[in-house]
Amino acid sequence: MDEIRYIAGTLVGAGVDRASLDEALKETPHFIACDAGSTDPGPFSLGSGAPAFAHAAVKRDLAALLDAGRRAGIPVLIGSAGTAGGDAQVDWTLDIVNEIVREEGVKLRAAVIYAEQDKDVLVKLFQQGRIKPLDAAPHLDEDTIKRSSHIVGMMGVEPLQQALAEGVDLILTGRCSDSALYAALPILKGFPEGLAWHAGKVVECGTMACVTAGKGVMFVRLHHDHFLVKPFGQGLRCTPQSVAAHSLYENVDPFHFTEASGTVDISEATYEAVDPITVRVTNSSFQSADPYTIKLEGAELVGYQTIIIGGIRDPFLLRQLDNWLAKVRAYIEETIARVLGEQVTKEDYHLMFHVYGRDGVMGSLEPEREVVPKEVGIVLEATAATQQLATIIAQLSRQPLLHYPIAEWRGATTSFACLHNPAHTERGPVYRFNFHHVAIPQSPLEMFRTKFVEIG
Repeated sequence: MDEIRYIAGTLVGAGVDRASLDEALKETPHFIACDAGSTDPGPFSLGSGAPAFAHAAVKRDLAALLDAGRRAGIPVLIGSAGTAGGDAQVDWTLDIVNEIVREEGVKLRAAVIYAEQDKDVLVKLFQQGRIKPLDAAPHLDEDTIKRSSHIVGMMGVEPLQQALAEGVDLILTGRCSDSALYAALPILKGFPEGLAWHAGKVVECGTMACVTAGKGVMFVRLHHDHFLVKPFGQGLRCTPQSVAAHSLYENVDPFHFTEASGTVDISEATYEAVDPITVRVTNSSFQSADPYTIKLEGAELVGYQTIIIGGIRDPFLLRQLDNWLAKVRAYIEETIARVLGEQVTKEDYHLMFHVYGRDGVMGSLEPEREVVPKEVGIVLEATAATQQLATIIAQLSRQPLLHYPIAEWRGATTSFACLHNPAHTERGPVYRFNFHHVAIPQSPLEMFRTKFVEIG
């Protein structure tokens, strides 16, 4: 086999452009793949099991991809189902596939690969020294594992290859390396691992590898000494700069990115324009890992949160905003102690002010923090062990935010304009990531479970 061809979508739920997909099908691809998740939306999806995209959006995109795969007679690979790739999210996505198949009156054979990890098994791996921290990893112990809401392992190409060997129409996975979706079949067919992984890295985010992202799909022609990447979609084009730039995307080291089975080295890669929209890439290499590792992602419940959103435009107050916020915080804490007494201590809740218009995005890294803006938006977060306590604290915070005085004022003045009425909004449970570690399995397959299902 001298060439393998495939289509890469952008993200299930973000919008699959059917016209571009149909145009790319004319190039007779060997498979279609599309990522369906990420840690970018934050820990809530992993912690709660809730997807980040709406059911209708996911159904629309899956229907388009499955229809294209059926018409072309090629497999469709969907990775990190339901955003975080937990078991419940995979089953949620599988239910949507069932809806599509039932409504269209067709049949397909699917391989469903689960990536959620058993906590007792992870405790044993931890005791055996087979869970290792990555750089800047948080503290990990057995209690961290046990209190996690959900923990997933990021699969590499091997579980996908096992499913592909069975000749399925659809592969639906839990948490999965984005690039592995595109590298699995080429590596299985004997194409160089460096080129296969690098091509997958370029197209894992779809048209983000173009000069300007837009509606469309990406198409790859992979050979044994190079690969070609081009977009299908109105106005889309790839250049050597755009493809090289996305090769560096989300990497700690710009020239090396690590997968479960090894490290891709693109330090010697070359990028050449073939035509106004197509780029040829050569000289990517791969170094196998020893040992093989599986990245772990976990989330745990922090508590429950209630927020107040409002704005301030008073120039006198804005010139002393930090001092004023410190006094407001102290007043709120005194009020909590006075009203709730000894039943609540400062360790039982957490207050946070986010100041938008000054440093709400960058926080302490903001280089121009001393510049006095004309107005700011302030978000107060009250986080506590229960929703009731978080809401009580937010309610006790509203009055000082509204009326806490400064020396320049005379009489009663309102400082803070609330966006909503009532002022507080209950956000519900909040989560945080608590893993940045890898597990060392006995084999690339042992941490993942595959079932084959006949649908329709």
